[in-house]
Amino acid sequence: MTAMTCAVRTPDDVTTLGTVLGVWAHPDDELYLSGGVLAAAAAVGQRVVVVTATRGEHGTDDPARWPPARLAAERSREIVASLAALGAVEHRFLGGDRCHLDGALVADPGRETVDELAAIVAEVAPDTVLTFGPDGLTGHGDHRAVSAWTDRALRRAPTAPRLLHAVVTQRWLDRVGESVAPMDDAGDAFAPCPDDALAVDLELDGELLDRKVAALRAQATQTAGLEAAVGPERYRAAVAGEYFREPRRSVRIEDDGC
Repeated sequence: MTAMTCAVRTPDDVTTLGTVLGVWAHPDDELYLSGGVLAAAAAVGQRVVVVTATRGEHGTDDPARWPPARLAAERSREIVASLAALGAVEHRFLGGDRCHLDGALVADPGRETVDELAAIVAEVAPDTVLTFGPDGLTGHGDHRAVSAWTDRALRRAPTAPRLLHAVVTQRWLDRVGESVAPMDDAGDAFAPCPDDALAVDLELDGELLDRKVAALRAQATQTAGLEAAVGPERYRAAVAGEYFREPRRSVRIEDDGC
């Protein structure tokens, strides 16, 4: 692994990220926040691996139609199809068939989970890791937990990869802010990142945005209703931005036995 410090502002710049590992809580997190980055990296032969902690079995407003077991199975199929639409993107569910319960993730998951994630980091040897920051971006508890898991796993890496946290910008909030709301009351969700602090500042268009939208549509249980509600053009504009920053402080976790 090599240290990378270049800002990513065009799809061609994605090559500076090297091998990319994304660690996320639910199927569709990886697409909304980094689908263009993943597609651009895969297109030029970089290794791209996505790890998902849950199968998103509670991600519905219609639990009668989508009871947890049915939705988990459907979302497991959807993420495979959606990542295939991006290109050669590998995928792993943490915990394999057991996975973790959607909505129930905690900051300290125990040794087994951290060991598994650390083993993936060691095997993939990423140059760049994409995940949530401590705020979880939206404030979602699962997002915050996955951020903490990633911190712990990266402590085991023999050479630290570049860690990047998903953020939003004021530009994005001006575009779509009325359509989004925090998922908790902690007060730090959707806090805009200053442009000069961005390590990735991609505004997608053309074929790359087309590919991202096609991949999102493959996760229809999560995306079809939103696109129908706002219309294809507004939806396309909403998903065009992808933004990451380096951690606001050094990631140092006290040794807790994990």
